[in-house]
Amino acid sequence: MAADRFSTATRLKALGTALVQGPAVARVYRSRPPRRSRLTGRAALLALVVCSLVVALAYPMRQWVTQRSDIADQRRQSENARKQVKQLEDEKVRLEDPAYVEQQAREHLHYVRPGETGYTVVDGSGEARRPKDEGVADRPWYSNLWDGVDSADGRR
Repeated sequence: MAADRFSTATRLKALGTALVQGPAVARVYRSRPPRRSRLTGRAALLALVVCSLVVALAYPMRQWVTQRSDIADQRRQSENARKQVKQLEDEKVRLEDPAYVEQQAREHLHYVRPGETGYTVVDGSGEARRPKDEGVADRPWYSNLWDGVDSADGRR
């Protein structure tokens, strides 16, 4: 074992001497010297430091990525809210125009001016007929209102 510290020439000389002395001694010198581990103390320390850094930085990095994602979501929501505010401001401006309000009342509420006759074309064939049994949701609101007044009046 002490021969491990010497040079190769010294080892060969010792092996030759051992061969001359006898086979039992030669077997000891012929066996390979024990292999040293490739992992030195410095490499182990470096691996420990790297692992420690990975563990120490894993949670903050995960938090950072999550927060970046949340920030992106908030920016998208903010942009959508700005677009909605712009649409509502445009609608507000339109609703201040009496002609637009009149047009919407004629279209959606079926209002007519005094002296005009209103027609409702149901199927496009030109016949103005009333369906027999409409559901409450399919009828105009004023029909539902008058039906409610008529039914309340008939209960007396």
